[in-house]
Parts: sequence; C-alpha cells; structure tokens
Amino acid sequence: MKIIRAEYFDRTFYAVLDGEYVLPLKKEPFTFIEYTGECLRRDRIRLLAPCEPTKIVAVGKNYREHAAEMNEGFPTEPLLFIKPSTCIVGDGDDVVYPAISRRLDYEGELGVIIGKRAHAVQSGHSAEYIFGYTCLNDITARDIQKSDPQWTRGKGFDTFCPIGPHIETTLDAMHANICTRVNGELRQNSNTSLMTHDIDKLICYITECMTLLPGDIIATGTPVGIGSMQRGDVVEVEIEGIGILTNRII
Repeated sequence: MKIIRAEYFDRTFYAVLDGEYVLPLKKEPFTFIEYTGECLRRDRIRLLAPCEPTKIVAVGKNYREHAAEMNEGFPTEPLLFIKPSTCIVGDGDDVVYPAISRRLDYEGELGVIIGKRAHAVQSGHSAEYIFGYTCLNDITARDIQKSDPQWTRGKGFDTFCPIGPHIETTLDAMHANICTRVNGELRQNSNTSLMTHDIDKLICYITECMTLLPGDIIATGTPVGIGSMQRGDVVEVEIEGIGILTNRII
C-alpha cells in the first residue's frame, strides 16, 4: 500500500495512492486505515512529504564501503545523530544550498517510518513497530560537518531531509536496490543487504535510549559513492519497490 500526504485546495490530509487516484483518509494512518469515501484524481492534488516526524534519527557509516571512502574508521555500534523535523521536504520540493557552505553532498538512503510508540524494543520484534519505508536524501554540508566536532549543524539545515514520494508499507527492506543520480548520471548503486547494522538492530539500539513515535523516521545510512552537488542540479534517489524521490538544488 502506498501512503501519501496531499494538499487539495485548503485541505491537507493523508491518503492511499491507487494508480491515478487518491483515496483520502479521515486521520493519520498509523493506527488503522479509515477512508473518507472520497476519490480524487492524482493530478488534482499537490504531493507533500509523506509524514511529519517529531525527529529523524540517522545512522552514520552504516555501509562498510562508504565508511572506507570517508576514511574515518568503522563504528562497531550504530553511529547515531538526529536531524530536526524542519529538515523535511517532499518529492519535487527544492533543497536550499546554504550561503555559508562550499560543499553540499547527496546521501541516498532508505527511510524507515515508525508506526507506533517504540521503547526498549527487543531483538526480533522490530517489525511490529514499522509502518513502512520511503526514499530519503540525507543532505549534508560536508565542509561544515567536517569543521564541527559533532554533525548537527552540517546535517541540520532546513530542507536537508527530502523524503518521498510516498510511504510503501510492503517491502523486502533488507534486499532492495538503492541508487542516486545527479542530472541523470548514476552516482550511487548498491543494495540494502550491505548495511553493517540491519533494521532490527537499529530499532533495538535506538530505542534503548529514546522513544520513537508514530511518524518518526530512521535514516538507515548511505552506501558508497557520495559526492557534491551544485545549484541547479536535479537529484534522484531511487529504491526498488518504492519509487523515485526527486529534488532540485537552489
């Protein structure tokens, strides 16, 4: 099932995407799906970011080849950082290149959307807390990230977390191809099976120290092939079984 958030005239709502049609929901979809009974054409609505997280918990260096290209060592446990909710933008939205940065990088990733309150999740039970999956781009001001002792500023600018185009509730998330293209040129080409720490491990590890709420996102790390972007570039993150997230750098 494909879940979207949409804007239609003065209304904003969650909906199920069914081909060329949009089926609005009465409320957030995390507890259960309840339709309004309406049916709208896809070309009549504006697509928004598919959820509104209280936080994005991101994982650094979770693909060994990416850790190697960064030349900063291999974490033995998940390396966590948090991106603020104000980073979120949707498919088709612009990403703003900060005036104070001289290098802006893409990082295509699988995003995991939490479906219910999760605290101290035990190994093997993480699937009970997952609502679905989306494409995510962990935009990074690389020069700022490297100049600071921690990553909040370099990872936390407004528009630095595009997600979308929708949430896919059914996915073989640990065996999905993931790629990133800049202006049509393939830059990253990998598979989620190459994660150092799988999704079950990430959810258990994160919820040892913080509670995840419905709509929160785990950014599971980027594969090898990171690189820079320029103003005017169009960046696509594509994940097998989900779709393509497209954003322009301005």
